[in-house]
Amino acid sequence: MKRENIIRVGIMSKEEYKKRTIAIAKGEYIPKKDEPKVWFESIGSMSQILSNQNQELLKTIIQNKPQSLKELEELTGRAKSNLSRTLKTLQRYGIVELNRVNNALVPKVKATRFQVEFGLDVA
Repeated sequence: MKRENIIRVGIMSKEEYKKRTIAIAKGEYIPKKDEPKVWFESIGSMSQILSNQNQELLKTIIQNKPQSLKELEELTGRAKSNLSRTLKTLQRYGIVELNRVNNALVPKVKATRFQVEFGLDVA
């Protein structure tokens, strides 16, 4: 059976995220172990990162295990500058890992499933 790497993502307004971060820094709030580690400001911003095009890119990396951005560029037909920018964004969200091997940047997918958590902020 194939092992799935699940990443929990949350959606929280920038203002609420800021309040949460300050409360954590002050020791007023301790995040629970099962809380998301990755946060998006909106469903829209999450859907940009997890767009169909980016999902296809992730599948290509998983299936072909490219050993460089040049190889990934050939597999996808996407420009290296576009790939580099997209992969760095995906890395920032913990979805991919970029490792330098023999002077080449090798992408590896870290998350294959996503659990989304959000609620309506009603005070």
